[in-house]
Amino acid sequence: MSETNIASRPFMKGLDLCELFYQEAVKPILDEHFPDVDYSAALLFYGSEVLGFDTPQSMDHDWGPRLQLFLREEDHPVYSERIDHVLRCELPREIRGYPIDMAHADAEKGTSDSGTVTHDVRILTTRCFFQHILVWDPDEELHASDWLAFSEQHLRSIASGRVFHDGLAQLEPIRARLRYYPHDVWLYMLAAQWRRIGQEEAFMGRCGQVGDDLGSRLVAARLVRDLMKLCFLMEQQYAPYIKWFGSAFAQLGCAGQLGPVLTNALRTETWQEREKHLSTAYEFVAAMHNELGITDPLPTQVSQFYDRPFVVIHADRFVDAIRERINSEEVKALPDHLGSVDQFTDSTEVLNLRQRFNRFKFIYRKE
Repeated sequence: MSETNIASRPFMKGLDLCELFYQEAVKPILDEHFPDVDYSAALLFYGSEVLGFDTPQSMDHDWGPRLQLFLREEDHPVYSERIDHVLRCELPREIRGYPIDMAHADAEKGTSDSGTVTHDVRILTTRCFFQHILVWDPDEELHASDWLAFSEQHLRSIASGRVFHDGLAQLEPIRARLRYYPHDVWLYMLAAQWRRIGQEEAFMGRCGQVGDDLGSRLVAARLVRDLMKLCFLMEQQYAPYIKWFGSAFAQLGCAGQLGPVLTNALRTETWQEREKHLSTAYEFVAAMHNELGITDPLPTQVSQFYDRPFVVIHADRFVDAIRERINSEEVKALPDHLGSVDQFTDSTEVLNLRQRFNRFKFIYRKE
């Protein structure tokens, strides 16, 4: 879609538009032609609008009226093509002024030569959907290695999407199961995130001490990102991928106080100033940790890094205290400090290779 077309259209949040698409266009057709077919309808998975972060700029590609339509396993081979055909024949060309085909990646025209409408209603089964996204069958038990191999972006998209109708009574129970990590998996990830901070907290000052200002800034940025990720974990919110990481962080309860401190840590010109702002941030998140009540209270004050002239929070104290509270033998058997797939890699290619997530599970087999 061209910039001119984007600017000329009104904007509404994509989730709201897609719900109107279901209520005003798709549902009446299904009620009339398939009254005896049970189904669920939702918008889950990819798209900035699923996360609630879409803006008018999002309208330029893969945005618009769309949804997933879920059928029972036994009904899908019988009805999927028939429903698709009826939708193509009877859907209006627009909904609230938005072309029905604008969300379809392959669509160039709203109608074909035969007059049918190109739409983006994906007709599938619940099992097929979750096997595609998470390489997980919702009828199966979830193990610690499953949770850790799931990308948080994918879990967040499931949690943030919207179910318009759950006639199969399948989607909402599954979303409830995936709402957040089991307690001991969460503790394992918290400890791993503190470990990341502990591994590098003294390096920002050390780089600055030897005159490597660029290196000092880089380490500071890594520490800021790790502190932000720690806050997502503490507030039990899945973190999105990097494009929306800062936007989602701004929605956390701690962001109002902590956000300006982290911004100042990135903005300052000397490593000593960075250290002051990072120290304030360390003490803030240490207090957040104590408020969780998952360990005995730990000191929240920063202190000198052994005999070196750098001030740190000594993050390994939090690592050890948290790991002591893990009771699950399955979680205890995981490799020490590795964390989830998002914690040991930030490769977009890796995190988007959903079909390979099951191969990651071997990483969590402790030798």
